[in-house]
Amino acid sequence: MGNRLSRIYTRTGDKGETGLSSGRRVPKDHPRIEAIGEVDTLNSQLGLLLAELAESAQSCPGLNEVIGTLTPCQHRLFDLGGELAMPEYQVLDMQEIGRLEVAIDLWNEELGPLKNFILPGGSRLVAQAHICRSFARSAERRTQALNGEEPLREELLAYLNRLSDLLFVAARLIARRQGVDEVLWQAAKKE
Repeated sequence: MGNRLSRIYTRTGDKGETGLSSGRRVPKDHPRIEAIGEVDTLNSQLGLLLAELAESAQSCPGLNEVIGTLTPCQHRLFDLGGELAMPEYQVLDMQEIGRLEVAIDLWNEELGPLKNFILPGGSRLVAQAHICRSFARSAERRTQALNGEEPLREELLAYLNRLSDLLFVAARLIARRQGVDEVLWQAAKKE
């Protein structure tokens, strides 16, 4: 995958532009840069979730399955960001999307049907999984915006959509494995 930075600062972005792999310079708020940034933010939040899951797995071994499923997602998000930066770098495929779908289906079998709206919370881990889900939706919106201007491969868009679904189900599974109640939405009472 392309050149890696030997210097962290280059000073070339000080005036609000950044370079793409093609050599083209674009504003730092260009839809491509916005999409790359959202994917990076999601990856950082997912890293935090994985670190917290690893700490909790010592006392709750049922979380190891979640770790095993989510860990490759960090690498695939980096791949996705790489393709956004260098469209010629195309490694994300439908097989990876299928892997997420298998996990969603398996976890949903354990959880059963969702009968109520749920809110982020119940435990720090559950809330962090929902934060990741929210960032996945944001990354999806940003890549869809970019797709409207510069068409992207459908695998990138599908991956972010499926990852947000996986993170929603993961949040529910984490609550179940931790033995904490999900926070159920309560409608405002009409007076």
